[in-house]
Amino acid sequence: MTTEEKVQQLTGIIPVGLLGEDGVSPQRCAEHLSAGIGHISMIATIGNKGPAAVAAATNEIQRYLVTGTRLGIPAIVHNEALNGVVSAGFTAFPTAIGLAATWDTAAVEKMADILRRQQRAVGIRQALSPVLDVARDARWGRVYETYGEDPYLISAMGVAYVRGTQGTDPTDAVLATAKHFLGYSWTEGGQNMARSTMGNRLLYDVFARPFEAAIKLAGLESVMNSYSEIDGVPVGINRAVLTGLLRERMGFAGVVVADYTTTNLVRERQRAASTAEEVAALALHAGLDVELPMAYAYGSVLAEAVDAGRIPAAELDASVLRVLEQKYRLGLFDQPYVLEDPILISTVAGEGRDLSLHLAGESLTLLKNDGTLPLARDTTRVAVIGPHAHDPTSVFAGYTYPAMLDMMRAMAAGHGTTQAGVDGLENLLDPSASGAFIADLAPVLMIPRDQYARDSYGATSLVEEIQAQYPASEVTAAMGVGVTADEPRDVADALAAARDADVVVLALGGRCGWFSDRTTEGEGGDSANIELPQHQIELVDAVAQLGKPMIAVVYGGRPFALTELERRVGVILWVYYPGPFGNQAIAQALVGAINPGGKLPYTLPRHSGQIPIYSAQHWGSGYRRTDTDMFTSYLDMSATPLYPFGHGLSYTTFEYSDLEADDTVAADGAFRVAVSVTNTGRVGGDEVVQVYVSDEALGLTRPARELVGFQRITLEEGATAHIEFTIGMAQLAYTGIDGTLVMEPGPIQVLVGSSADDIRLSTEVEVTGKTVNYEGRREFLSEAHVTTTR
Repeated sequence: MTTEEKVQQLTGIIPVGLLGEDGVSPQRCAEHLSAGIGHISMIATIGNKGPAAVAAATNEIQRYLVTGTRLGIPAIVHNEALNGVVSAGFTAFPTAIGLAATWDTAAVEKMADILRRQQRAVGIRQALSPVLDVARDARWGRVYETYGEDPYLISAMGVAYVRGTQGTDPTDAVLATAKHFLGYSWTEGGQNMARSTMGNRLLYDVFARPFEAAIKLAGLESVMNSYSEIDGVPVGINRAVLTGLLRERMGFAGVVVADYTTTNLVRERQRAASTAEEVAALALHAGLDVELPMAYAYGSVLAEAVDAGRIPAAELDASVLRVLEQKYRLGLFDQPYVLEDPILISTVAGEGRDLSLHLAGESLTLLKNDGTLPLARDTTRVAVIGPHAHDPTSVFAGYTYPAMLDMMRAMAAGHGTTQAGVDGLENLLDPSASGAFIADLAPVLMIPRDQYARDSYGATSLVEEIQAQYPASEVTAAMGVGVTADEPRDVADALAAARDADVVVLALGGRCGWFSDRTTEGEGGDSANIELPQHQIELVDAVAQLGKPMIAVVYGGRPFALTELERRVGVILWVYYPGPFGNQAIAQALVGAINPGGKLPYTLPRHSGQIPIYSAQHWGSGYRRTDTDMFTSYLDMSATPLYPFGHGLSYTTFEYSDLEADDTVAADGAFRVAVSVTNTGRVGGDEVVQVYVSDEALGLTRPARELVGFQRITLEEGATAHIEFTIGMAQLAYTGIDGTLVMEPGPIQVLVGSSADDIRLSTEVEVTGKTVNYEGRREFLSEAHVTTTR
């Protein structure tokens, strides 16, 4: 391979640049791909052509690479697939934080398997998902993309996603890409891309854990770097993180790809280099294999530096070899093309709608219920009030195709984007760049957002779905206010709609997207204040004057502080961004056709001033204090959360009994915990049984409570489940005083319950023997076995 051919394997191209008047242009391919290419970046950007057209485009690009270049090396085509393939015509699922709220790893793995088959059908061979960041700062706008605050829950969900995406046969796999390595979610001020502040113990024990779990348990093939800096060094050029920690300590053998424009940002934003060549030298040495989305430092700049001897050729060769080996494992050299069968492709792309509805239903989290829910079937008048009453798009978060279209609308109108890596790409919408792209996308951008959501995804509004549950009843609706304060208001209209109702459903909460105006969260959408917007509270106050029972349905990805809402309403149903069938699931839950069983994947604070607040805070910090601690609260409020991690109510009740655990366990062994759970209510329902430990260590302050196991169970009225967990000491190991992973002898408190703070039963297990070093042998997930009896 020539140096130029090598460096081309370490970068990508956005496919818009390859389009001509009639699709993929051979002339443009020859202009940009004559020496080959490593990746085709975000194939969804070819426009609104649908799955069959995506397949045809990938085949055309691959055909040029195989037949029109000297070496004939196919490209890896990648796309976003956080909770659905981000392209026109594919099924969408609840956003990641909603998936986490299901605590159902089997269903998430099934979803990921569907995504794998959908991507394979159109030639996509790498998904830029999942997000394995540990989200403990509610100010950060990207919490919705994560699986929450707890490294154990994130590990379980991440492993399920990676297993489903990569499958069991490498030649039929889609590469999963875990991001953002590392510490991206833990930044100064909760601001996106800001400096990460943490020591090595927190870095490895907490933030690296989900990534290592995906590597060791699911064979993770790809990792994407964080934009942030750690100890003053941007991660994209941080050899201690990308090589020392990731490869040498954690055993990663796959390919590290750059988050979009990482190399540009090292120079232009973080000021850690003066030239693109300096960035190339630092990044390649650090272990950043592939530069995305297109060449900045790894193209001709890198080739020239290598040929001149300023950058070692051996470092270039090492990254190129990893990329080529990955392509070989995928079977791309044997079969770079996909079958162009429009009917088959369309059928596969539409799979999973039933699962999307099922996951939406499982995610619904009942925070508070004064007995108003479930609503009686003979309810005659229902009012649906609030910014999400009529809107079928409220169920979509960022990293979905509707959100991408919103971004394109704004860019076409001359506005910037807050999506990292897309900044400065507005010229892609200039007709001179690709008239075909604009010609194809422009008609779609003219379609109203709500109409597109209905026509393309089958999405419906909350008021429509409530009316469907009460076809003979009077269902009225009005917005009253918008999501954000600058949107139109008509509180009088809302009051008129609610005045004669038997019950009022308040459709409140946030909006997620890639733009700061009229959104409350999203990439670059960080917030200093996480309270529910004040104008929404004012709407609640106005409706409350009518004296009607009020049910708050709250849409949101990151936590809101709901103290003011909680004081005013009898019911709070937290619904995340549940996908196109989410409003159907919500309406079914309101009438009892679905019994909510979701559990919070994060802690909901009382006030923004409590941030960060999370279940696994250390002894003496946050709300984790001992009985003898004289400082346990703020002057103006309790330090405890409004709703703890793992919280979620049901329309039935569950009794915990018969806790059993081994009395002792060797420091190099495993112990058993068993508990029985009985449905003592009058309807069937789901419970998530959660196991926590509290372990002290000589010379260290440890988390006061750590999740070490869970199991979602479904029980009919009167049924009992017996759940037995096996927990290994290698799972509980932590970084000791000497900086290595250890497990020390001593007592461990074992706590079993319905949430981190609703502990029903507890016991103690004594760890015996000498301290065991588990360096290189960390384990991640416990085993659970369930038997059910009547």
